[in-house]
Amino acid sequence: MFSLNENFWKLPVDERKSRLRGFFKDTEEASEKTWFYQVYPSQTKYDILVWTNIDATELDAPNKYMENFAKATNKYREFLTPVLNFWGMTKPSIYSKAKRSEQELDPYEEIRLPYFIIYPFSKTADWYMKSREERQEMMNAHIRIGKTFRDITQLLLYSFGLQDQEFVVAYETNDLAKFSDLVYELRMTEARIFTLNDTPIITGVYRTADEMVKIFSGK
Repeated sequence: MFSLNENFWKLPVDERKSRLRGFFKDTEEASEKTWFYQVYPSQTKYDILVWTNIDATELDAPNKYMENFAKATNKYREFLTPVLNFWGMTKPSIYSKAKRSEQELDPYEEIRLPYFIIYPFSKTADWYMKSREERQEMMNAHIRIGKTFRDITQLLLYSFGLQDQEFVVAYETNDLAKFSDLVYELRMTEARIFTLNDTPIITGVYRTADEMVKIFSGK
């Protein structure tokens, strides 16, 4: 997540546009797939959410990605302040028998839904002290509820030992009210007792780079 700082807003409109175009172009080139989201005014701490994706099969892939992303964005830090980064890796769920769910969010899909919601997530120590069977039973309730909201897709990133959180949860939807209903229902499952933290929640609106320039140039 990036915030447009006071130096940016002091620039003439045409220079704001130029800086933004450069930023979006360079960040796109730093990864295999990049998507942009408008965060402000859903939150005031962040203006822009940049979602990047790489194939991390090769051991050196994260190293190369972090170098490329830092080079691409550091040149704009006088005007765009990096505020928050979430990252992790994908792998098959241990709670689902299916290799790939129909509701799994595909980061390489060319068509994006309007809304993207992400948040960090960690379980309590007591959760991991439960048996595999006990955890599976509680997660089955989670899965059943999720399947009743078939037009909401989800992606789970594993961050154990990589960041402060254990997971990064991402959802994509075209209906924010329905998504809010889903979260409300999930709050009433037994597994909720074992949630240590699941904030901050970031809601972004998908935009093309050109749309982002128009919105954040101030004209």
